[in-house]
Amino acid sequence: MGPVKLALPAWGIPQWLVAVTLLFLLGLALWAGLLAVTWMPGSTYSGQLPPLTADERFSARLLEKHTMVLARDIGPRNIWRPGSMGSTVDYLAKVLHELGYTVHPQKFDSYGVPTVNLEVEIPGSWRVEDIIVIGAHYDSVEGSPGANDNGSGVAALLEMARQLSDARPQRTIRLVFFANEEAPFYYSWDMGSRHYAHRAHNKGEKIVAMLSLETIGCYKFDAGSQRYPFPFSLFYPNTADFIAFVGNYQSRRLVRRLIEVFRNHTLLPSEGIAAPGFITGIGWSDHWSFWKEGYPALMVTDTAFFRSEEYHTPGDTAKKLDYERMARLVNGLTATIRVLAE
Repeated sequence: MGPVKLALPAWGIPQWLVAVTLLFLLGLALWAGLLAVTWMPGSTYSGQLPPLTADERFSARLLEKHTMVLARDIGPRNIWRPGSMGSTVDYLAKVLHELGYTVHPQKFDSYGVPTVNLEVEIPGSWRVEDIIVIGAHYDSVEGSPGANDNGSGVAALLEMARQLSDARPQRTIRLVFFANEEAPFYYSWDMGSRHYAHRAHNKGEKIVAMLSLETIGCYKFDAGSQRYPFPFSLFYPNTADFIAFVGNYQSRRLVRRLIEVFRNHTLLPSEGIAAPGFITGIGWSDHWSFWKEGYPALMVTDTAFFRSEEYHTPGDTAKKLDYERMARLVNGLTATIRVLAE
């Protein structure tokens, strides 16, 4: 007996109509998928920013001071410049000690060179096992003073440490300064954050949120100053005056929760995305290391090379950063962390 052929009913639907319908449904599915990764609660701030408060002006001065020390006084920072790395570690430890913290070093070897992460902890009072990690890498690429990448993130973390020094959170808060985020270390076991996250996982620690502060000091106000990988320009503004909260799709609840609280406490434009990690730029910082261990994590960033021509160049100097907007951001992030920790 030969194969049986099933005859479909001939309804007389033109092939072109079928093709158009399928294309429409495909486009609708793609649009719905993009909305799923770009939708964020609340509304971004718009309009003229009010004058800085006295606290914000003080923060701006401290942020500039820290960034100047890192980018101007110390300069490029990586393990092939042991003097600069040592000076950076000494400066961070000194500031943290003066704020009353006990600094915990995490030592490891990279390319045969002794390397260290620095951690301070604010213990929780109730949900002690729930840990919030806020981190920034203190190294820079060779040949760049690394003011925005990532002196800005390090300065912000130092200022958050100052603002949180009197905190009595219910959840535990850790502030961590990571070595070795830049090339040739990124996406490898030589990243300081990779060592940190892996150790935390092995110890069974419950990290409920991780924020990576990564290039947060560049802002521009001309139309067309912000770029994106296609097709995200359809969803986000083309003016580079905002801060971005960037996570993978698995961290979408954290991204949305953080940006919702941030928008309620901060007069600064903000955008968010929770997209697949393979998209260009989504995983380009220390939060990637925490994804590898199954922890929810995101990056707080000005989007780096999507708006800055000085990225990874000798032109990444401290005088080019917007310390007033950085101060608004840091004060808003500190308020957000206080809420998240409760």
